[in-house]
Amino acid sequence: MNIRALYGIWRFPPRLAWLSSFLLLAVALALPGHAHAEGRQVWVLELDGPIGPASSDYITRNLAAAEAADVALFVIRMNTPGGLDQSMRDIIRAILDADVPVATWVAPGGSRAASAGTYILYASHIAAMAPATNLGAATPVAIGGGGSPLPTPGGGDEDDEEEASGRSGTASDRKAINDAVAYIRGLAELRGRNADWAEAAVRDAVSLSASDALAEGVIDLIAKDVETLLAGVDGRHITLERGEVTLDLAGAEVISIEPDWRSEFLGLITNPNIAYILLMIGIYGLILEFYNPGLGIPGVTGIICLLLAFYALQMLPISYVGVALLIIGIALMITEAFAPSFGVFGVGGAVAFVIGSVMLMDSDLPGYQISLPLIAAFAVGSLAIFVFSIGAALRARRHEVVSGREGMIGAPAVAVSDFETRDGMEHGRVRVHGEIWQAESPFTVTKGQHLRVTGLDGLIIQVQAESSPAPAAG
Repeated sequence: MNIRALYGIWRFPPRLAWLSSFLLLAVALALPGHAHAEGRQVWVLELDGPIGPASSDYITRNLAAAEAADVALFVIRMNTPGGLDQSMRDIIRAILDADVPVATWVAPGGSRAASAGTYILYASHIAAMAPATNLGAATPVAIGGGGSPLPTPGGGDEDDEEEASGRSGTASDRKAINDAVAYIRGLAELRGRNADWAEAAVRDAVSLSASDALAEGVIDLIAKDVETLLAGVDGRHITLERGEVTLDLAGAEVISIEPDWRSEFLGLITNPNIAYILLMIGIYGLILEFYNPGLGIPGVTGIICLLLAFYALQMLPISYVGVALLIIGIALMITEAFAPSFGVFGVGGAVAFVIGSVMLMDSDLPGYQISLPLIAAFAVGSLAIFVFSIGAALRARRHEVVSGREGMIGAPAVAVSDFETRDGMEHGRVRVHGEIWQAESPFTVTKGQHLRVTGLDGLIIQVQAESSPAPAAG
């Protein structure tokens, strides 16, 4: 065998390796699809905390992935105090359109499915709770302040009939209540659950324990753990868009779905406090860049933080009046820093800044409020900036002028050449503040002589010797 033949043998296996790699990849992709087609997996996803844009994105994306994988059951392990209406409706819409069975399970350890969580529980194909958990209190929280749109239950006999009929409060409050009642009753009728109690949970903010919820026909079963849940629903018939399916969960593999980087990042920046910090860093970064052009880092950082803040804020329930007050407050404090008004712009800006920050989140939900200490910290920092600018302006007024025409009078000068007599005056050149100037003097001046500026006529300065008396007038 010659060398060329050996070289050919040596070169051939890598080509086979590439072909084998593609075949193995195709087989690897095909095998999971076959396993998923058998429906032998149960995905368990945890929803812990307020329901917002991050949790909505997290659930809807994983539910779509579960449909693609054709899992046997998609379980939402829930513990929530409620959340934003739009995020809740996005989750419910995904559940109603899902092509796989969805079970919502209020997790052990004293968890709850309050407010928006009750709606999601009602929308799910299977509703379950662990012992010592509760659900309910589904009354919509008024947007923009004002608390609950309904009066406090038991406020007086004369109001009972009006409260029961849902006619109390303003027109917008009654509209929100009636919309929520119709929505949850529709979910209850779709899943065959107690619609009357669902309406009471909205109108009267009532709640139920796990045992009472089972007795009232609100949930399907009580399960202390995932294994009990799967055993309790195994063999049940679930109606999906594609038809009726029977749950076959015996020996199914339980997979816990962990949040990916997108969900973690979205959850971080949609925290109202983080969004507020990003907004402030972005604004002050741009201010610093405009004040000192060419630095680069403050400007780039400011733009990135502002874009992240805008992305987060457009997903949150913000008050545009609050945003306007916030911007006006910052603008007034910037004006104070660049054009000091001795406190008028600064104090007004600080007041507008604080009010705008408090009003920024247009929601009464505790999880969507900006921390007051955080607002106070930024307000104090901004006040400190404009107080410093006022102090600098006052110090500048007390200092003598060191530039311009006034700064030239009295400045020391040195003759760089002997002066020549023309038109009855001595003419020559002097050095003042490191610059060469044309000068004239009524006295004889020699090179290197120390002089002092006494006047300025256009681009010619008048000088005299430091020890010379001023010339007599006339």
